[in-house]
Amino acid sequence: MTKDQLIAKLADLEWEDFEVKSAKGGLPKDTWETVSAFSNTSGGWLLFGIKQNGKQFEVQGLNNPEKVEQDFLNTIRSGKFNVFVPTQQAKHKIDGKTVLAFYVPVSKDKPVYYNSLQNTFIRRGSSDQRATKEEIDAMFRDQTFGTKTSELTPKTSKTDLHTTSLKQYRDYMARFNPDVSYNRYDEDEFLTKLRIVDNEQLTYAGLLFLGKRENIEKHFSDFRIDLLEIPGTSITDATTNYTFRLDEYENLWDYYFACFQRLKQKVDVAFQITNQGFGQELSPGLKAIRESLVNMLMHADYFAPSHSRIRIFTNHIEFYNPGGLPKPLEELKAKDLSLPRNPLISKLFRMVRLAENAGYGFDKIETNWEQYNHTAPEYDISFDATILKLYTQKEETETKTSGELRGSFGETSEKLQEALKSKPANIDLIIRLLTDNYENFKIYITENFGLSTEKVQELFRNSSGTLQEQFGNKAIVFLLLVVFNKDITAKEASKILNVSERTIREYIKKLRDRNYIERVGSATFGGYWALKKD
Repeated sequence: MTKDQLIAKLADLEWEDFEVKSAKGGLPKDTWETVSAFSNTSGGWLLFGIKQNGKQFEVQGLNNPEKVEQDFLNTIRSGKFNVFVPTQQAKHKIDGKTVLAFYVPVSKDKPVYYNSLQNTFIRRGSSDQRATKEEIDAMFRDQTFGTKTSELTPKTSKTDLHTTSLKQYRDYMARFNPDVSYNRYDEDEFLTKLRIVDNEQLTYAGLLFLGKRENIEKHFSDFRIDLLEIPGTSITDATTNYTFRLDEYENLWDYYFACFQRLKQKVDVAFQITNQGFGQELSPGLKAIRESLVNMLMHADYFAPSHSRIRIFTNHIEFYNPGGLPKPLEELKAKDLSLPRNPLISKLFRMVRLAENAGYGFDKIETNWEQYNHTAPEYDISFDATILKLYTQKEETETKTSGELRGSFGETSEKLQEALKSKPANIDLIIRLLTDNYENFKIYITENFGLSTEKVQELFRNSSGTLQEQFGNKAIVFLLLVVFNKDITAKEASKILNVSERTIREYIKKLRDRNYIERVGSATFGGYWALKKD
Protein backbone atom coordinates (compact mmCIF):
# COMPACT_ATOMS: atom_id res chain seq x y z
CA MET A 1 0.00 0.00 0.00
CA THR A 2 1.03 3.63 -0.42
CA LYS A 3 1.78 6.09 2.38
CA ASP A 4 -1.65 7.72 1.98
CA GLN A 5 -3.38 4.35 2.14
CA LEU A 6 -1.43 3.44 5.26
CA ILE A 7 -2.34 6.71 6.92
CA ALA A 8 -5.99 6.20 5.96
CA LYS A 9 -5.98 2.82 7.72
CA LEU A 10 -4.45 4.44 10.81
CA ALA A 11 -6.70 7.49 10.71
CA ASP A 12 -6.87 7.92 14.49
CA LEU A 13 -3.16 8.79 14.67
CA GLU A 14 -2.25 12.49 14.41
CA TRP A 15 0.45 12.21 11.78
CA GLU A 16 3.57 14.35 11.90
CA ASP A 17 6.54 12.17 10.94
CA PHE A 18 6.79 8.41 11.10
CA GLU A 19 9.23 5.54 10.72
CA VAL A 20 8.27 1.93 10.06
CA LYS A 21 10.23 -1.11 11.19
CA SER A 22 9.53 -4.75 10.43
CA ALA A 23 10.56 -6.05 13.90
CA LYS A 24 9.98 -9.64 12.78
CA GLY A 25 12.81 -10.85 15.00
CA GLY A 26 12.24 -8.33 17.79
CA LEU A 27 13.26 -4.69 18.18
CA PRO A 28 15.88 -3.67 15.58
CA LYS A 29 19.04 -1.97 16.86
CA ASP A 30 18.32 1.31 15.04
CA THR A 31 15.11 1.76 17.04
CA TRP A 32 16.96 3.93 19.55
CA GLU A 33 18.45 6.12 16.84
CA THR A 34 14.90 6.96 15.73
CA VAL A 35 13.75 7.61 19.32
CA SER A 36 16.67 10.05 19.73
CA ALA A 37 15.99 11.70 16.34
CA PHE A 38 12.27 12.22 17.00
CA SER A 39 13.00 13.60 20.48
CA ASN A 40 15.54 16.07 19.11
CA THR A 41 13.64 17.23 16.04
CA SER A 42 9.85 17.45 15.76
CA GLY A 43 8.49 14.22 17.24
CA GLY A 44 6.98 11.31 15.34
CA TRP A 45 5.48 7.81 15.31
CA LEU A 46 7.41 4.55 15.38
CA LEU A 47 5.43 1.72 13.72
CA PHE A 48 6.44 -1.90 14.32
CA GLY A 49 5.16 -4.66 12.07
CA ILE A 50 5.40 -2.81 8.75
CA LYS A 51 8.10 -3.14 6.11
CA GLN A 52 8.91 -0.39 3.62
CA ASN A 53 10.05 -1.09 0.06
CA GLY A 54 10.66 2.22 -1.69
CA LYS A 55 7.34 4.07 -1.61
CA GLN A 56 5.33 0.96 -0.84
CA PHE A 57 4.46 -0.35 2.63
CA GLU A 58 3.82 -3.99 3.44
CA VAL A 59 1.96 -4.91 6.62
CA GLN A 60 3.73 -7.99 7.98
CA GLY A 61 2.40 -7.89 11.52
CA LEU A 62 4.23 -8.93 14.70
CA ASN A 63 4.69 -12.53 15.78
CA ASN A 64 4.79 -11.56 19.45
CA PRO A 65 3.44 -8.00 19.85
CA GLU A 66 3.33 -8.23 23.66
CA LYS A 67 7.09 -8.92 23.84
CA VAL A 68 7.91 -6.08 21.40
CA GLU A 69 5.79 -3.70 23.46
CA GLN A 70 7.37 -4.83 26.75
CA ASP A 71 10.94 -4.66 25.38
CA PHE A 72 10.39 -1.16 23.98
CA LEU A 73 8.84 0.31 27.14
CA ASN A 74 11.28 -1.42 29.49
CA THR A 75 14.27 -0.06 27.55
CA ILE A 76 12.81 3.46 27.49
CA ARG A 77 12.36 3.32 31.28
CA SER A 78 15.65 1.59 32.06
CA GLY A 79 17.86 4.69 31.99
CA LYS A 80 19.27 3.95 28.53
CA PHE A 81 18.53 7.55 27.58
CA ASN A 82 19.96 10.59 29.36
CA VAL A 83 16.46 11.96 30.02
CA PHE A 84 13.07 10.34 30.39
CA VAL A 85 11.34 9.89 27.02
CA PRO A 86 7.55 9.89 27.38
CA THR A 87 5.64 7.89 24.78
CA GLN A 88 2.08 7.36 23.65
CA GLN A 89 1.13 3.98 22.25
CA ALA A 90 -1.57 2.38 20.12
CA LYS A 91 -2.29 -1.10 18.78
CA HIS A 92 -3.89 -1.70 15.38
CA LYS A 93 -5.22 -4.62 13.40
CA ILE A 94 -4.65 -4.28 9.66
CA ASP A 95 -5.81 -7.15 7.49
CA GLY A 96 -5.83 -9.33 10.60
CA LYS A 97 -2.21 -8.50 11.47
CA THR A 98 -1.09 -6.66 14.61
CA VAL A 99 0.82 -3.39 14.30
CA LEU A 100 2.21 -1.42 17.27
CA ALA A 101 2.59 2.35 17.17
CA PHE A 102 4.57 4.50 19.64
CA TYR A 103 4.52 8.28 19.53
CA VAL A 104 7.76 9.99 20.62
CA PRO A 105 7.24 13.75 21.26
CA VAL A 106 9.87 16.42 20.76
CA SER A 107 11.74 16.90 24.04
CA LYS A 108 12.24 20.17 25.89
CA ASP A 109 15.47 18.68 27.31
CA LYS A 110 17.47 18.31 24.09
CA PRO A 111 19.91 16.80 23.27
CA VAL A 112 18.35 13.40 23.88
CA TYR A 113 20.79 10.52 23.40
CA TYR A 114 21.29 6.91 24.45
CA ASN A 115 24.35 5.52 26.26
CA SER A 116 26.64 8.48 25.38
CA LEU A 117 26.47 11.98 23.86
CA GLN A 118 27.87 10.70 20.55
CA ASN A 119 24.63 8.74 20.11
CA THR A 120 22.64 11.93 19.51
CA PHE A 121 20.55 11.76 16.33
CA ILE A 122 18.37 14.21 14.42
CA ARG A 123 15.76 13.75 11.71
CA ARG A 124 16.63 14.84 8.17
CA GLY A 125 13.75 14.19 5.78
CA SER A 126 12.81 10.57 6.43
CA SER A 127 16.15 9.39 7.81
CA ASP A 128 17.98 9.48 11.14
CA GLN A 129 21.42 11.11 11.09
CA ARG A 130 24.05 11.42 13.78
CA ALA A 131 24.19 15.01 15.05
CA THR A 132 27.35 17.03 14.58
CA LYS A 133 29.08 18.86 17.44
CA GLU A 134 27.66 22.18 16.17
CA GLU A 135 24.15 20.73 16.11
CA ILE A 136 24.54 19.35 19.64
CA ASP A 137 25.78 22.76 20.83
CA ALA A 138 22.69 24.35 19.25
CA MET A 139 20.49 21.93 21.22
CA PHE A 140 22.12 22.93 24.48
CA ARG A 141 21.43 26.57 23.60
CA ASP A 142 17.83 25.69 22.80
CA GLN A 143 17.38 24.50 26.37
CA THR A 144 17.32 28.22 27.14
CA PHE A 145 15.03 29.04 24.17
CA GLY A 146 13.23 32.29 24.88
CA THR A 147 15.36 33.11 27.94
CA LYS A 148 19.01 33.46 26.92
CA THR A 149 18.88 37.06 25.67
CA SER A 150 16.80 37.99 28.72
CA GLU A 151 19.77 37.18 30.96
CA LEU A 152 22.05 39.90 32.36
CA THR A 153 25.25 40.73 30.47
CA PRO A 154 28.25 40.63 32.82
CA LYS A 155 30.14 43.86 33.52
CA THR A 156 27.74 46.18 31.72
CA SER A 157 25.71 49.25 32.66
CA LYS A 158 23.56 51.82 30.90
CA THR A 159 26.74 53.65 29.89
CA ASP A 160 27.27 50.84 27.37
CA LEU A 161 24.17 52.00 25.48
CA HIS A 162 24.54 54.09 22.34
CA THR A 163 23.06 57.46 23.26
CA THR A 164 21.96 58.43 19.74
CA SER A 165 20.26 55.06 19.14
CA LEU A 166 18.37 55.33 22.43
CA LYS A 167 17.18 58.86 21.59
CA GLN A 168 16.08 57.79 18.10
CA TYR A 169 14.23 54.79 19.52
CA ARG A 170 12.33 56.97 22.01
CA ASP A 171 11.51 59.54 19.31
CA TYR A 172 10.25 56.79 17.01
CA MET A 173 8.04 55.38 19.77
CA ALA A 174 6.57 58.81 20.50
CA ARG A 175 5.68 59.25 16.81
CA PHE A 176 4.32 55.83 15.93
CA ASN A 177 2.99 54.56 19.26
CA PRO A 178 2.12 57.78 21.12
CA ASP A 179 -0.41 56.19 23.50
CA VAL A 180 1.93 53.58 25.01
CA SER A 181 2.74 54.22 28.67
CA TYR A 182 6.53 54.01 28.19
CA ASN A 183 6.51 57.48 26.62
CA ARG A 184 5.74 59.01 30.04
CA TYR A 185 8.77 57.57 31.85
CA ASP A 186 12.09 59.25 32.42
CA GLU A 187 15.13 57.53 30.95
CA ASP A 188 16.00 55.29 33.91
CA GLU A 189 12.43 54.07 34.37
CA PHE A 190 12.04 53.65 30.61
CA LEU A 191 15.10 51.39 30.46
CA THR A 192 14.02 49.40 33.51
CA LYS A 193 10.38 48.91 32.45
CA LEU A 194 11.46 47.58 29.05
CA ARG A 195 14.15 45.43 30.72
CA ILE A 196 16.89 46.99 28.64
CA VAL A 197 18.49 47.51 32.04
CA ASP A 198 17.90 45.16 34.97
CA ASN A 199 19.59 45.46 38.36
CA GLU A 200 21.87 48.14 36.88
CA GLN A 201 23.14 45.78 34.18
CA LEU A 202 22.12 45.46 30.54
CA THR A 203 20.26 42.40 29.42
CA TYR A 204 21.75 40.70 26.36
CA ALA A 205 18.66 41.91 24.46
CA GLY A 206 19.20 45.51 25.57
CA LEU A 207 22.89 45.38 24.64
CA LEU A 208 22.22 43.90 21.19
CA PHE A 209 19.34 46.23 20.43
CA LEU A 210 20.70 49.61 21.59
CA GLY A 211 24.29 49.03 22.71
CA LYS A 212 27.53 50.52 21.46
CA ARG A 213 29.20 48.29 18.91
CA GLU A 214 32.51 48.21 20.80
CA ASN A 215 30.70 46.88 23.88
CA ILE A 216 28.56 44.40 21.93
CA GLU A 217 31.71 42.90 20.42
CA LYS A 218 33.08 42.15 23.88
CA HIS A 219 30.31 39.55 24.22
CA PHE A 220 29.53 38.81 20.53
CA SER A 221 32.90 38.96 18.81
CA ASP A 222 31.53 38.61 15.26
CA PHE A 223 28.45 40.79 15.66
CA ARG A 224 27.08 41.86 12.27
CA ILE A 225 24.12 41.58 9.96
CA ASP A 226 25.37 40.92 6.44
CA LEU A 227 23.54 42.34 3.44
CA LEU A 228 24.98 41.55 0.01
CA GLU A 229 23.72 42.43 -3.46
CA ILE A 230 24.79 39.71 -5.89
CA PRO A 231 24.60 40.14 -9.71
CA GLY A 232 23.05 36.78 -10.55
CA THR A 233 20.23 34.40 -9.69
CA SER A 234 22.59 32.33 -7.53
CA ILE A 235 26.12 32.36 -6.18
CA THR A 236 27.33 30.11 -9.02
CA ASP A 237 26.06 32.25 -11.91
CA ALA A 238 27.06 35.61 -10.40
CA THR A 239 29.60 37.60 -12.42
CA THR A 240 31.29 38.79 -9.21
CA ASN A 241 30.97 38.02 -5.50
CA TYR A 242 28.85 41.10 -4.82
CA THR A 243 28.25 44.65 -6.01
CA PHE A 244 27.24 46.03 -2.61
CA ARG A 245 27.94 45.04 0.97
CA LEU A 246 26.40 46.76 3.98
CA ASP A 247 28.76 48.66 6.27
CA GLU A 248 29.01 47.86 9.99
CA TYR A 249 26.46 49.54 12.27
CA GLU A 250 26.20 50.06 16.00
CA ASN A 251 23.37 47.70 17.01
CA LEU A 252 20.20 45.93 15.86
CA TRP A 253 18.18 49.16 15.86
CA ASP A 254 20.62 50.80 13.46
CA TYR A 255 20.97 47.63 11.38
CA TYR A 256 17.19 47.47 10.94
CA PHE A 257 17.02 50.87 9.25
CA ALA A 258 20.16 50.35 7.18
CA CYS A 259 18.86 47.01 5.85
CA PHE A 260 15.33 48.31 5.30
CA GLN A 261 16.51 51.32 3.29
CA ARG A 262 18.39 48.98 0.96
CA LEU A 263 15.61 46.40 0.71
CA LYS A 264 12.84 48.91 -0.03
CA GLN A 265 14.57 49.76 -3.32
CA LYS A 266 13.67 46.26 -4.54
CA VAL A 267 9.87 46.70 -4.35
CA ASP A 268 7.41 49.19 -5.80
CA VAL A 269 5.79 51.54 -3.28
CA ALA A 270 3.21 54.33 -3.29
CA PHE A 271 3.66 57.39 -1.05
CA GLN A 272 0.82 58.92 0.97
CA ILE A 273 0.46 61.54 3.72
CA THR A 274 -1.47 60.34 6.79
CA ASN A 275 -4.03 62.39 8.72
CA GLN A 276 -1.31 63.11 11.29
CA GLY A 277 0.92 64.59 8.58
CA PHE A 278 3.41 61.71 8.47
CA GLY A 279 4.65 60.26 5.23
CA GLN A 280 3.46 56.68 4.67
CA GLU A 281 4.74 54.25 2.05
CA LEU A 282 2.10 51.77 0.97
CA SER A 283 2.84 48.43 -0.65
CA PRO A 284 2.07 44.83 0.32
CA GLY A 285 5.54 44.01 -0.97
CA LEU A 286 7.07 46.52 1.43
CA LYS A 287 5.06 45.02 4.30
CA ALA A 288 6.32 41.55 3.46
CA ILE A 289 9.92 42.79 3.25
CA ARG A 290 9.62 44.58 6.60
CA GLU A 291 8.02 41.57 8.28
CA SER A 292 10.75 39.28 6.92
CA LEU A 293 13.50 41.60 8.15
CA VAL A 294 12.01 42.06 11.62
CA ASN A 295 11.28 38.33 11.82
CA MET A 296 14.95 37.62 11.10
CA LEU A 297 16.24 40.08 13.70
CA MET A 298 13.78 38.98 16.39
CA HIS A 299 14.36 35.24 16.10
CA ALA A 300 18.08 34.89 15.37
CA ASP A 301 20.30 32.77 17.60
CA TYR A 302 22.85 35.46 18.43
CA PHE A 303 25.00 32.96 20.33
CA ALA A 304 25.47 30.73 17.26
CA PRO A 305 28.80 30.78 15.37
CA SER A 306 27.05 32.00 12.20
CA HIS A 307 25.16 35.28 11.86
CA SER A 308 22.06 36.64 10.10
CA ARG A 309 22.51 37.38 6.41
CA ILE A 310 20.48 38.95 3.61
CA ARG A 311 21.43 38.20 0.02
CA ILE A 312 19.73 40.19 -2.74
CA PHE A 313 19.93 38.29 -6.03
CA THR A 314 18.62 39.53 -9.36
CA ASN A 315 15.43 37.47 -9.04
CA HIS A 316 14.95 36.92 -5.30
CA ILE A 317 15.84 38.05 -1.79
CA GLU A 318 17.14 35.50 0.70
CA PHE A 319 16.96 35.93 4.49
CA TYR A 320 19.23 33.50 6.35
CA ASN A 321 18.92 33.14 10.11
CA PRO A 322 20.93 30.98 12.51
CA GLY A 323 18.68 29.01 14.83
CA GLY A 324 16.01 26.41 14.11
CA LEU A 325 12.29 26.78 14.72
CA PRO A 326 10.81 25.80 18.10
CA LYS A 327 8.01 23.87 16.35
CA PRO A 328 7.46 22.54 12.82
CA LEU A 329 6.68 25.34 10.36
CA GLU A 330 3.16 24.14 9.57
CA GLU A 331 2.30 23.96 13.27
CA LEU A 332 3.56 27.51 13.87
CA LYS A 333 1.45 28.74 10.94
CA ALA A 334 -1.66 26.68 11.68
CA LYS A 335 -1.83 27.50 15.39
CA ASP A 336 -0.47 31.06 15.11
CA LEU A 337 1.96 30.21 17.90
CA SER A 338 3.89 32.95 19.65
CA LEU A 339 7.20 31.36 20.64
CA PRO A 340 9.89 34.03 20.18
CA ARG A 341 13.50 33.02 20.63
CA ASN A 342 14.26 36.52 21.93
CA PRO A 343 11.10 37.84 23.65
CA LEU A 344 12.69 41.09 24.86
CA ILE A 345 13.99 41.95 21.39
CA SER A 346 10.56 41.09 19.99
CA LYS A 347 8.92 43.40 22.50
CA LEU A 348 11.26 46.27 21.62
CA PHE A 349 10.19 45.97 17.97
CA ARG A 350 6.50 45.71 18.93
CA MET A 351 6.61 48.83 21.08
CA VAL A 352 7.45 50.94 18.03
CA ARG A 353 4.89 49.16 15.81
CA LEU A 354 7.48 47.43 13.65
CA ALA A 355 6.04 44.05 14.64
CA GLU A 356 2.43 43.35 15.53
CA ASN A 357 3.02 40.37 17.79
CA ALA A 358 5.77 38.14 19.11
CA GLY A 359 5.06 35.28 16.70
CA TYR A 360 6.84 34.43 13.47
CA GLY A 361 4.63 36.40 11.06
CA PHE A 362 4.73 33.76 8.31
CA ASP A 363 1.10 34.35 7.33
CA LYS A 364 1.60 38.11 6.96
CA ILE A 365 4.71 37.54 4.86
CA GLU A 366 2.92 35.05 2.59
CA THR A 367 -0.29 37.05 2.22
CA ASN A 368 1.41 40.35 1.45
CA TRP A 369 4.02 38.91 -0.91
CA GLU A 370 1.46 36.93 -2.86
CA GLN A 371 -0.71 40.05 -3.14
CA TYR A 372 2.33 41.99 -4.31
CA ASN A 373 3.60 39.79 -7.15
CA HIS A 374 1.60 36.54 -7.05
CA THR A 375 4.47 34.34 -5.89
CA ALA A 376 4.78 32.41 -2.66
CA PRO A 377 7.73 32.58 -0.27
CA GLU A 378 9.96 29.53 -0.16
CA TYR A 379 11.35 28.09 3.07
CA ASP A 380 14.49 26.06 3.59
CA ILE A 381 14.36 24.96 7.21
CA SER A 382 17.14 22.89 8.70
CA PHE A 383 17.90 21.77 12.20
CA ASP A 384 19.86 24.90 13.15
CA ALA A 385 18.99 27.52 10.52
CA THR A 386 16.07 29.01 8.62
CA ILE A 387 16.12 30.47 5.11
CA LEU A 388 13.25 32.51 3.66
CA LYS A 389 13.23 33.37 -0.06
CA LEU A 390 11.04 36.05 -1.66
CA TYR A 391 11.06 36.01 -5.47
CA THR A 392 11.13 39.49 -6.99
CA GLN A 393 10.96 38.22 -10.57
CA LYS A 394 9.02 35.39 -12.11
CA GLU A 395 10.87 32.73 -14.04
CA GLU A 396 11.60 33.69 -17.62
CA THR A 397 9.22 32.17 -20.09
CA GLU A 398 10.52 29.85 -22.75
CA THR A 399 11.06 31.54 -26.12
CA LYS A 400 8.69 29.89 -28.57
CA THR A 401 7.23 31.14 -31.86
CA SER A 402 3.50 31.06 -32.42
CA GLY A 403 4.08 28.47 -35.11
CA GLU A 404 5.85 26.18 -32.68
CA LEU A 405 3.04 26.53 -30.16
CA ARG A 406 0.27 25.88 -32.67
CA GLY A 407 -0.67 22.49 -34.01
CA SER A 408 -2.79 19.59 -32.87
CA PHE A 409 -4.07 19.64 -29.31
CA GLY A 410 -2.43 16.26 -28.73
CA GLU A 411 0.96 17.91 -28.98
CA THR A 412 -0.20 20.91 -26.93
CA SER A 413 -1.65 18.61 -24.29
CA GLU A 414 1.76 17.01 -23.80
CA LYS A 415 3.41 20.41 -23.51
CA LEU A 416 0.77 21.59 -21.04
CA GLN A 417 1.24 18.51 -18.90
CA GLU A 418 5.04 18.90 -18.96
CA ALA A 419 4.71 22.55 -17.95
CA LEU A 420 2.33 21.59 -15.14
CA LYS A 421 4.76 18.96 -13.82
CA SER A 422 7.55 21.46 -13.22
CA LYS A 423 7.88 22.75 -9.67
CA PRO A 424 6.86 25.51 -9.78
CA ALA A 425 5.07 25.51 -13.11
CA ASN A 426 5.88 28.09 -15.75
CA ILE A 427 2.57 29.95 -15.48
CA ASP A 428 3.20 32.33 -18.42
CA LEU A 429 4.02 29.45 -20.75
CA ILE A 430 0.91 27.52 -19.67
CA ILE A 431 -1.39 30.49 -20.32
CA ARG A 432 0.22 31.07 -23.72
CA LEU A 433 -0.17 27.38 -24.68
CA LEU A 434 -3.81 27.50 -23.61
CA THR A 435 -4.51 30.75 -25.48
CA ASP A 436 -2.82 29.80 -28.75
CA ASN A 437 -4.56 26.42 -28.89
CA TYR A 438 -7.87 27.36 -27.33
CA GLU A 439 -10.18 26.09 -30.10
CA ASN A 440 -8.74 22.54 -30.02
CA PHE A 441 -8.64 22.68 -26.21
CA LYS A 442 -12.34 23.68 -26.13
CA ILE A 443 -13.27 20.65 -28.23
CA TYR A 444 -11.23 18.37 -25.94
CA ILE A 445 -12.91 19.68 -22.78
CA THR A 446 -16.39 19.63 -24.28
CA GLU A 447 -16.06 16.02 -25.45
CA ASN A 448 -14.30 14.64 -22.36
CA PHE A 449 -16.14 16.51 -19.62
CA GLY A 450 -19.54 17.13 -21.21
CA LEU A 451 -19.30 20.87 -20.70
CA SER A 452 -21.00 23.36 -22.96
CA THR A 453 -18.82 25.64 -25.05
CA GLU A 454 -20.19 28.56 -23.00
CA LYS A 455 -19.00 26.90 -19.80
CA VAL A 456 -15.53 26.29 -21.27
CA GLN A 457 -15.44 29.92 -22.43
CA GLU A 458 -16.30 31.07 -18.91
CA LEU A 459 -13.65 28.82 -17.32
CA PHE A 460 -10.70 29.26 -19.61
CA ARG A 461 -11.02 32.03 -22.19
CA ASN A 462 -13.09 34.93 -20.90
CA SER A 463 -10.28 37.28 -19.87
CA SER A 464 -12.79 39.87 -18.65
CA GLY A 465 -14.76 37.31 -16.66
CA THR A 466 -15.08 37.47 -12.90
CA LEU A 467 -13.10 34.27 -12.31
CA GLN A 468 -9.88 35.60 -13.77
CA GLU A 469 -10.43 39.04 -12.29
CA GLN A 470 -10.86 37.57 -8.80
CA PHE A 471 -8.16 34.90 -8.85
CA GLY A 472 -5.80 35.68 -11.71
CA ASN A 473 -4.13 33.20 -14.03
CA LYS A 474 -3.17 30.81 -11.24
CA ALA A 475 -6.82 29.91 -10.66
CA ILE A 476 -7.09 29.03 -14.35
CA VAL A 477 -3.99 26.86 -14.03
CA PHE A 478 -5.46 25.13 -10.98
CA LEU A 479 -8.46 24.20 -13.13
CA LEU A 480 -6.02 22.77 -15.67
CA LEU A 481 -4.49 20.69 -12.90
CA VAL A 482 -7.95 19.28 -12.20
CA VAL A 483 -8.33 18.47 -15.91
CA PHE A 484 -5.01 16.64 -16.18
CA ASN A 485 -4.82 15.18 -12.67
CA LYS A 486 -8.17 14.69 -10.97
CA ASP A 487 -6.39 13.33 -7.85
CA ILE A 488 -4.38 16.52 -7.31
CA THR A 489 -3.97 17.47 -3.63
CA ALA A 490 -3.71 20.96 -2.14
CA LYS A 491 -0.10 20.22 -1.17
CA GLU A 492 0.84 19.12 -4.69
CA ALA A 493 -0.95 22.07 -6.28
CA SER A 494 0.75 24.54 -3.93
CA LYS A 495 4.19 23.34 -5.06
CA ILE A 496 3.27 23.49 -8.73
CA LEU A 497 1.67 26.95 -8.54
CA ASN A 498 4.26 28.26 -6.05
CA VAL A 499 1.64 29.47 -3.57
CA SER A 500 0.76 28.39 -0.04
CA GLU A 501 -1.59 25.48 0.69
CA ARG A 502 -3.90 27.99 2.36
CA THR A 503 -4.17 29.89 -0.94
CA ILE A 504 -5.00 26.65 -2.78
CA ARG A 505 -7.73 25.90 -0.24
CA GLU A 506 -9.10 29.41 -0.80
CA TYR A 507 -9.13 28.74 -4.57
CA ILE A 508 -10.96 25.46 -3.98
CA LYS A 509 -13.57 27.03 -1.71
CA LYS A 510 -14.32 29.89 -4.08
CA LEU A 511 -14.32 27.65 -7.15
CA ARG A 512 -16.72 25.24 -5.42
CA ASP A 513 -18.93 28.10 -4.26
CA ARG A 514 -19.10 29.31 -7.88
CA ASN A 515 -19.96 25.78 -9.07
CA TYR A 516 -16.83 25.49 -11.22
CA ILE A 517 -15.51 22.31 -9.59
CA GLU A 518 -16.88 19.56 -7.38
CA ARG A 519 -15.51 16.77 -5.23
CA VAL A 520 -16.61 13.29 -6.30
CA GLY A 521 -16.42 10.63 -3.58
CA SER A 522 -14.57 10.88 -0.26
CA ALA A 523 -13.10 14.23 0.78
CA THR A 524 -10.06 12.56 2.32
CA PHE A 525 -9.44 9.20 0.62
CA GLY A 526 -10.42 7.75 -2.72
CA GLY A 527 -12.23 10.84 -4.02
CA TYR A 528 -11.26 13.12 -6.90
CA TRP A 529 -11.91 16.57 -8.36
CA ALA A 530 -14.02 17.17 -11.43
CA LEU A 531 -15.20 20.16 -13.49
CA LYS A 532 -18.87 20.80 -12.78
CA LYS A 533 -21.11 20.51 -15.82
CA ASP A 534 -23.89 22.89 -14.78
